[in-house]
Amino acid sequence: MIPVAPGEHTAEVKAHGAILFMCGMNAIRSPIAEAIARSMLPATTYIRSAGIRAGERDPFVDVVLDEIGLSLGRRQPQTLEELEDDYFDLIITLSPQAHHAALELTRSNAVEVVYWPTMDPTVATGTREQILDAYREIRDHLTALIESRLIRRNGLAAQSA
Repeated sequence: MIPVAPGEHTAEVKAHGAILFMCGMNAIRSPIAEAIARSMLPATTYIRSAGIRAGERDPFVDVVLDEIGLSLGRRQPQTLEELEDDYFDLIITLSPQAHHAALELTRSNAVEVVYWPTMDPTVATGTREQILDAYREIRDHLTALIESRLIRRNGLAAQSA
């Protein structure tokens, strides 16, 4: 079980908050969200991602992140059990399975669990470019959600270096 921070039951992310993005295998949606959030939120915000089961790194994720100047580096998909730290103020789930798992893991804790329905781009078929377009849609969808729900709503912005 992941212990989470007790506190207010609110989606407000404070400058020193801790956010976990969760999806099925931590291969596409949650690592994209993690990379984008790291680039947009203050450096003092602790941001991680994990899956409810083991997954493999997806090369299309690297392509669509590189297009906007971001990278996962050497990061590999990880499960909840593999997280180094397990203290989060906000858990954002991106798939129905992850949402149910997060609710189960946090039912005895006062933590906000938010569900952002996000399509699985692996269902896309066609040419390489058509498949990449599905990944771009996910990337852009998550960027818009992070901007509107975590930054604008709370007046947060990335700290300049």
